[in-house]
Amino acid sequence: MSKSTITITVKLFAAYQEAYGVPELTLELPEGTLVLAVQERLIAEHPELEQWRDLTRFGVNLQFAEPDTMLQDGDEVVLIPPVSGG
Repeated sequence: MSKSTITITVKLFAAYQEAYGVPELTLELPEGTLVLAVQERLIAEHPELEQWRDLTRFGVNLQFAEPDTMLQDGDEVVLIPPVSGG
């Protein structure tokens, strides 16, 4: 029996958007994936994002979320790196 998957939207900002060249991604992930795993996948695909690993905040469906938040099908995930200036 195959493991269920979920489909999420990832909104990209600042360094993440620069790395991918698009404002959002649609990812298919195993059920039970944590928010942190999304960031790990993006860093694996674009190692230059490693510098933002410990500085990035997470949002799920327009609410700030902890890295261990479990994702649900249809969730919108936001990775929020620090923005320059202020």
